[in-house]
Amino acid sequence: MTIVNYESKLCDLLSFDPAIITVLNRFDIQLGVSDKTVTKVCEEKGIDKAFFTTMLNTFINKDYFPQEILSTFSAAKIIDYLTKTNNYYQYYQIPNIERHFAYLLSKSDANNSSLAIIQKFFFEVKQELQLRIHDDCTTWFPQIINLEQAIGHVTIAHIDANICQEDSIEAKVSDLMNMFIMHLSGTYDVNLAHAVLTAIYALKKDISQNNRIRERILRPLHEALLSTQSEANHGL
Repeated sequence: MTIVNYESKLCDLLSFDPAIITVLNRFDIQLGVSDKTVTKVCEEKGIDKAFFTTMLNTFINKDYFPQEILSTFSAAKIIDYLTKTNNYYQYYQIPNIERHFAYLLSKSDANNSSLAIIQKFFFEVKQELQLRIHDDCTTWFPQIINLEQAIGHVTIAHIDANICQEDSIEAKVSDLMNMFIMHLSGTYDVNLAHAVLTAIYALKKDISQNNRIRERILRPLHEALLSTQSEANHGL
């Protein structure tokens, strides 16, 4: 298991897992990182290096879960990261899959029923993800921000790293991948099909990583804020 630390070089991390560029983008870090360390880049960008390192480790390692560090981050900081993540889904990853899919269809047999079925399911996944993003932006995130502003930062007494609320979107993205892998048939452009599958896999990995942040960090923080608010109200 590769663990990112303050002296890790971003070029080495990108060579190990190029998919972390999605995390770097949320911190306004672009390619061309030279041989700079995490510390150097964070100093230049004014980034909290503890938070940055934790997000990278969470992305790379599914079993990485340092409770004592995660519980110190404010809800606002986590929400800012997740908002940028939602924006990335909405304005980059989903449109990217759509473009690849449209091109695949244009270069395939017009009567390929398997592709039509898979595309229909993709649009269902897209709609569900967009609905969740809308709920995040209009309801869940604002509620947490307002609670934290009223109460202040709370420390999570306990986070169970082994329990994560089942996520239907993550499951459906996996189903979408399996439809390509198991049920794609007829005449189609093989290279374009691979491009669509690769784009879907990138979305799946991103959603899986960020679900760990949503369910294991932000949700317990929300519950702790609600509990603190309830205790304060009863104490009046």
